[in-house]
Amino acid sequence: MPRADIWRLRDQRYSILPRCKHHTSRFSSRLPYNTALFFRAAQSERLSNITVDARPTWFQFRTTQRNMTSQTKASKFKKPLSTPKPSASILLVSPTNQILLLHRVRTSSSFPSAHVFPGGNLSSEQDGEVPGPTDPARHEDSKVYRLGAIRECFEESGLLLATKKESPKELLRLSDDEREQGRHAIHEDKVSFRQWVDQKSGIPDIDGLIPFTRWITPTNIPKRFTTQMYIYFLPVAKNESSSAAGPLPVQSEALIPTPTSDGGIEHTAARFLPPSKWLSMSQAGEIILFPPQFFLLHLLSPFLSPEDVPTVLDPEGLSRQREVVLNFVKSGDPPWGEKCMSPIGLFWKESDGRAVLGLDKPGPELEGSGKRGDAERVVLVDFRKEGPRKVEVAWKKDVFQSEREGKEKL
Repeated sequence: MPRADIWRLRDQRYSILPRCKHHTSRFSSRLPYNTALFFRAAQSERLSNITVDARPTWFQFRTTQRNMTSQTKASKFKKPLSTPKPSASILLVSPTNQILLLHRVRTSSSFPSAHVFPGGNLSSEQDGEVPGPTDPARHEDSKVYRLGAIRECFEESGLLLATKKESPKELLRLSDDEREQGRHAIHEDKVSFRQWVDQKSGIPDIDGLIPFTRWITPTNIPKRFTTQMYIYFLPVAKNESSSAAGPLPVQSEALIPTPTSDGGIEHTAARFLPPSKWLSMSQAGEIILFPPQFFLLHLLSPFLSPEDVPTVLDPEGLSRQREVVLNFVKSGDPPWGEKCMSPIGLFWKESDGRAVLGLDKPGPELEGSGKRGDAERVVLVDFRKEGPRKVEVAWKKDVFQSEREGKEKL
């Protein structure tokens, strides 16, 4: 590679880069799937001709952390950072402790769409105003984020997380026709979500949402988001029937007609599966999971419907699993409900070329705020044209030790 091209890449100052040998290109995504955009830097440039020797020096293993810090500070003087847009997503747990994932059904593309948690961008008209771009409170859990998460979940999947006014512990029951009419009316801004739920004698169950990490898009990506993740438990199943929250089956995939911005309809596939099953499908290349989804499913997989327990549990067994999850969310320093992560590229793994992403930094908006992410784990990912592959969560110390040992053998 000509020296001028190497310096051009250095000036671009990427914090996350794709695996060099792969040809990459841009691709777009519908806004409710914004958590997938966190890692779209891997699809944003044509970097297929870069060789290992031409990698920028700040990505060398022994100097990564120091140089990445100075790189971030220097970039602030060259180009203003885009303001992260507020958004929210829900890890929706079924009556049998399985997790809901959605994906758009594509008929015009050879590449499959990513599987994501229901959620999307907040709306000031629908959900309320969040603090301004310079206010750290913009990146904190609030009623606005919770309302937006529930509204987006309803618009995308038809699952309404609302309780009855006269019985706050019981989910609101609506007919399929009522749900579909409401989804279209809310999507077209004919009525606000809160007004519509109130008309149905319900209350959005914002108290049922459990904060479970926040993710802020890395600074190298033009479209940035500050996304609050939540866990929501549908009532424990007393039998094999589905929940009152919506019409989705818990044992098979369902196709949901979803309103689009142009007044049309696109179909979204929705399915509940154990976290371990989603992870194994991703590792087998059957589905695409972006690092945030893979990471959170990885955290929950030992607790919800693990492979070493019977497929069907009684209500007491299901409730015990949920108690373990709640205790886990409260654990850690900071607790998982307060962790804030803005992924940053550390280095390429020499053995297989995968990018190693650190999760301990909260992003420049929260520098000096005391907010922190996960300092113990990293995500390994192979960025390809169709999306991330070979995603893995590993202990940071193990990956660093393996890399050191590999370099010593050279």
